[in-house]
Amino acid sequence: MRIMELKTVPGFVAFDLDCPTSAGGTRRAPDATRTEAALLARAMTYKFAVLEQQFGGAKGVLRVGDADREAAIKRYCEEITPLVARQEFLTSSDLGTATQDFASLPSYDTNSVMHQQIGGTMVDALVTGHGLVAAADAALDGVAGRRFAVEGFGKVGGAAVAEIAHRGGVLVALSTVHGCVARESGLDIPTLFELRAEHGDRCVEHVGRPVLPVAALFEVDADVLVPGARTGVLDAARATRLRARVVSPAANVPYTVRGLDTLRQRGILALADFVCSAGATIGYVHELFGELPDADAAHDLVDERVTELIRRSLEHPGGPFAGASAMAEEFLRTWQDPDALPDGPALALDG
Repeated sequence: MRIMELKTVPGFVAFDLDCPTSAGGTRRAPDATRTEAALLARAMTYKFAVLEQQFGGAKGVLRVGDADREAAIKRYCEEITPLVARQEFLTSSDLGTATQDFASLPSYDTNSVMHQQIGGTMVDALVTGHGLVAAADAALDGVAGRRFAVEGFGKVGGAAVAEIAHRGGVLVALSTVHGCVARESGLDIPTLFELRAEHGDRCVEHVGRPVLPVAALFEVDADVLVPGARTGVLDAARATRLRARVVSPAANVPYTVRGLDTLRQRGILALADFVCSAGATIGYVHELFGELPDADAAHDLVDERVTELIRRSLEHPGGPFAGASAMAEEFLRTWQDPDALPDGPALALDG
């Protein structure tokens, strides 16, 4: 693991492997740490490996708030341009950034299928949300009538909610940074999108339901939980109280070591984050090799690949997270020296 301190903006870039090309999104969060960046870079290594791609994982982190956003991202792009031009580091959006923020980088293709907008949302976000629901579908042999609790209603969370509706699922709980709303019979999804367009993340305050604490989402009775925030949200204490049957993470590194073990002991299917959230990565990789003619093809590829990987991971006796990790590690051994292999998948530490 190598962490490069940025010179022009508070933050750093974490590189998990020593290899020609590393890739991963750029996160903007004032309180992000080197530990978080390292975990996220490791998750990207496993995401590429499970897709059988010889890229190292990386993660850019900008420790800046909203007031400094535009200037900081401009300085950051200028600083990393030489790395991008040499294809040593490829990046796009993550928490706190948007795909368009990186339009000045040499790797940005304005004609990219992944950079098209459909209904105001970039295709890369749409296919990521699609993959989250496809993963749950594979784990449950169908999601029609299944109850979902979703954390976050931004670009990816919104795409996931739309896909839940498309497949006949029921959204029983939704949270944003301003609270959680729940309804056992299901929230009205078209109304939620109308409220989001008008109020943003404060849409939860206008649903006409009691606004619960954000953490209440994790105790809602649901078939599927989609955690979408920061690393380590599913620790041992929260895993003990969780009422969902399946976890399909939008967030990278949502599990702590003890949290994952608790979920396994309770028989809750903890799907691998680096598979569930691989939609954009699948799209970008196929586009890199000229195999992505349009947005429909991107959706089909994500559906096929995520479904296949989840089903294979479920066959592992240690559970789906262990199964996906084993697949990734098997591929890593085909191109990394034994002494350069990662020491395991990305899991946050408890407490």
